[in-house]
Amino acid sequence: MLAEILIFVPSVARFREDYLLARLERAQIASLVLLAEDMIDPALEVELLQNAEVFNVVLRRDEARELMLSLPMPGPVAGSYDLRDPMPFGLIRDAMMRLTDTENEVIRVIGDPVREGGLVIEVTMETAPLRRAMLDYGLNILLLSAFISVITAVLLFLAVRVLMVRPIKGVVNHMASYAAAPEDARTIIEPTSGVTELREAEVALQSMQTQLTGALKQKERLAQLGGAVARISHDLRNILTTAQLFADRMEMSEDPGVKRAAPKLVNSISRAVNLCESTLAFGKAEEPAPTLSRVVLADVVADVVDSERLAAGEHDVSYGEDIPAGLTLRADPEQLYRVLSNLVRNARQAIVASGQPGEIAIQGSDGDDEWTIRVTDTGPGLPARAQDLLFQPFAGTNRRGGTGLGLAIAAELVKGHGGRLDLEHTSPEGTAFTIHLPKGLDEG
Repeated sequence: MLAEILIFVPSVARFREDYLLARLERAQIASLVLLAEDMIDPALEVELLQNAEVFNVVLRRDEARELMLSLPMPGPVAGSYDLRDPMPFGLIRDAMMRLTDTENEVIRVIGDPVREGGLVIEVTMETAPLRRAMLDYGLNILLLSAFISVITAVLLFLAVRVLMVRPIKGVVNHMASYAAAPEDARTIIEPTSGVTELREAEVALQSMQTQLTGALKQKERLAQLGGAVARISHDLRNILTTAQLFADRMEMSEDPGVKRAAPKLVNSISRAVNLCESTLAFGKAEEPAPTLSRVVLADVVADVVDSERLAAGEHDVSYGEDIPAGLTLRADPEQLYRVLSNLVRNARQAIVASGQPGEIAIQGSDGDDEWTIRVTDTGPGLPARAQDLLFQPFAGTNRRGGTGLGLAIAAELVKGHGGRLDLEHTSPEGTAFTIHLPKGLDEG
């Protein structure tokens, strides 16, 4: 519409100016008859003025002489228009006013004679023929513009279809084929568009599909691993059940050393049996919801430390326990044991792998809104890559032979309690993890 206005308005204004200049030129030609003879026949004068479509002509050739042709005018002169030095905006304004004014008026038009045929030429004329001519011309301009617009619209439609619609349909088809088989890497889109914005969208879609395909493959492997773990846990449970029977008999032994070791052996076997049963019951990636009860933190920490001392063997690893006497918290004892066991085991393995002596400390505190358990070590610290993928399964490990499951399991178990597991700090001087367990409304 803006282009239509920019074309139509100046064109109509130019047509009006040419129309008026043509009437001035005709009037000047008619006045030349008066130069040949002083008097002309009235019928000829009427014919000349009618052919020029004016009522009278005033031609000033010098200061002393004026040549005039005239007819009776139907009314007074309503306005004068000087075309000797017109301004573009003035011509546009006068043209638009003439188109909107339906009344037939008599106007005076002033201009320069052609070929220096005088100083000034003036004519009077009606506006009705001018307005009709302007309407006819404007209609032709509109029809031509509409024709050009149709051609432009068709070209734009074809251009948009070729440059945008067809590539977008291609992207949609790629998305549909990818949705049908997201594991198949052959369905990942290859950016081909020549339009910058659309190519950026294709590149982004390719990146997303690549990441999703990788995630789905990992999920499939995890599902297969879960099935294998469930089968292994089934057989392991049967083996541990037998071992538990023998451990129960060992408890009845009168040997002092056996009496001291038997309870720990029985507890360890019981935890292993419970873990296998949980794996069978929840063979998916999710952990079972915790069974909350009042837990004496010092007892759980002591069991973890005793087990890790045995696993450390001859390596120089010392353990520290700083648990306030009588500190109890609300948690699942088995899951809390697994969390602390994973953290302490990782710390012990890191110290052993460094070949240097080290210390592992477990601290507990009772706050207003939460219980806090802090596990620190003097090991070599975590590398940057392990920190970035710390709580992701099979990713957040730096130890040769490690699976990267320990921290992921610990974080998930703590999250199941409504808490969180944070890496407090890590450096070549050591690492610290903090467990935050929230209190209930009745305990805060």
